[in-house]
Amino acid sequence: MPSQEADSAAIPTNPVVVVQGVGHLSREFMREVGSLFWFMVHTLEETVERIREGRVPFRAASFFEHCERAGVGSVPLVGLVTFFLGLTMALLTGYQLQRFGTERLVPGLVAIAFTRELGPLITGIMLAARIGAAFTAELGTMKVSEEVEAIEAMGIGPLRFLVGPRMLALFFLMPCLSTIANLAAILASCLVSRAYFSIAFVYFFDLVRDALLIRDIITGILKSFLFGLLIGGIACYRGLSVKGGAAGVGTATTSSVVTAIATVIGFDTLYNIVYTVFFPT
Repeated sequence: MPSQEADSAAIPTNPVVVVQGVGHLSREFMREVGSLFWFMVHTLEETVERIREGRVPFRAASFFEHCERAGVGSVPLVGLVTFFLGLTMALLTGYQLQRFGTERLVPGLVAIAFTRELGPLITGIMLAARIGAAFTAELGTMKVSEEVEAIEAMGIGPLRFLVGPRMLALFFLMPCLSTIANLAAILASCLVSRAYFSIAFVYFFDLVRDALLIRDIITGILKSFLFGLLIGGIACYRGLSVKGGAAGVGTATTSSVVTAIATVIGFDTLYNIVYTVFFPT
């Protein structure tokens, strides 16, 4: 059994070594962020350039196939999860507000929370886990089986042909799924308000209409577009960066999900900070 002296010796205590380690990690992080950024830029650039030349950048069937998988296949999951979240939120907040006689604030509270924040965020997390992992595994398998090299040998750009339809599918479908999530949560809140707080359906929707602002809806839509683009880009980037055979595919898939979820939460926080500072009212 190793002694305490051996354990303490394994931990670097030299400040120079610690600073070097932090610098190395920071450099690797910035390199990874830069590589991902240019990966997405080059993908969009190749796709747009192909369209400007009057040629199809990728097969339409591939785009609609990914739309069906990411959109139609995710509707039940997104709707069910956000319905129960809206139910829980309406119950918890309603019982607390009822103590002060302000339970009529529940409809507006749930509507604003999901439209601006929770709808895009929860949808993005679920898509990162469900669709992002699938995209990474598919492209990673193609990478290790040298299918990507075969596509390049035929003169076809893998970025526009493989990555383009996947990124655009998530980009366009995220706002749709986020809207479904918002409606499911508001519906759950409506049922709770009617059953437990005796708020009539007509009055409920009047309260929601009065509470929601156009900027709340626009904020949620912009977040959804951004999250869809980030999730698609991260998933495809990890898939085409796979090394080491089948084990590398599993590692890349796990890394893709973790990175996408952390990125979505990070950008959501950054967006909220910027929005609060520059648009306080």
